Amino acid sequence: MSHFSQIKTQIRNLDSLKEALTDLGISWKPGTREVRGYRGQTHAAEVTIEQDNGYDIGFKWNGLEYELVSDLQYWQQNLSVDGFLRQVTQRYAYHTVVKETTRAGFQVAEQQKNKDGSIRLLVQRWSA
Repeated sequence: MSHFSQIKTQIRNLDSLKEALTDLGISWKPGTREVRGYRGQTHAAEVTIEQDNGYDIGFKWNGLEYELVSDLQYWQQNLSVDGFLRQVTQRYAYHTVVKETTRAGFQVAEQQKNKDGSIRLLVQRWSA
């Protein structure tokens, strides 16, 4: 019986996911690898985060989005699963917004991190 949990996310862009993990100081490995779980069970994922206890966290493409894959019984992060996903999702959203606004010809003119942890971005576009 598998101990792996698969948690849906709204993460659809692999590059923004990788940038988000890097921003958060999370060491990750690219490419399809096996996420290690209970009793040697494995699960394929496109991004793998190795934990010191030998059980991994992964992000796996399910055809619509990258879902978090892990044996949650052996979760070994400073944050809860929800807290971890909130931080990753926030940084992912930041990178997605910056990429999309840049693609539309905007530049980030100002950014501010608020006391509540939210990020305020001001973008501008100059026209001739």
